[in-house]
Amino acid sequence: MNTEQVLDEFRAAGALREGHFVLSSGLHSGVFLQKNLVFQHPDRTERLCRALAEKIRAAVGGVDICVSPAVGGIIPGYETARQLGVPSVYVEREGGEFRLRRAFEIPEGARVAMVEDIVTTGLSSRECVEAIRKAGGNVVVAACIVDRSGGRADPGAPLVALAQLDVPAYPADQLPPELAAIPVEDPGSRRLSK
Repeated sequence: MNTEQVLDEFRAAGALREGHFVLSSGLHSGVFLQKNLVFQHPDRTERLCRALAEKIRAAVGGVDICVSPAVGGIIPGYETARQLGVPSVYVEREGGEFRLRRAFEIPEGARVAMVEDIVTTGLSSRECVEAIRKAGGNVVVAACIVDRSGGRADPGAPLVALAQLDVPAYPADQLPPELAAIPVEDPGSRRLSK
């Protein structure tokens, strides 16, 4: 599956949006990928995650477990793990840091695929990778459905992306005039608990 085919799945689900959005990173962008509109469809999710699992296998061979950051990574992490035939667990924020909870464990030295939904800066991915390593896992790949950084994000492990975009994102104080003129939407969830 190539980038255009991935974007076709997003378009067909009404998930490729244009306007003025605050991303979970806090950066502003004229494009937002509302992945939950894609992930509500099991057939779309299965197609995307099967293709991502194939890319993971091609890049690193087999893995023992998939670990994702909650909340956005849970669905693609689970389905990618299903396609790989391995368990799926996730980390959650506790005291501001990602941790394994719910009696989840990572076997010492396990080959881990960290699976994320969309990467912009790589911050959530890096935090997830760090939590996995603290728990004893060997992160062999950081995988995502869409890397919107154009390959510039640093997830803390080798990145495998099903689709790669180069979508500009700006700090709030450096918005281009055409973006600043549009009312802002904050469709993410990271700031809801603050």
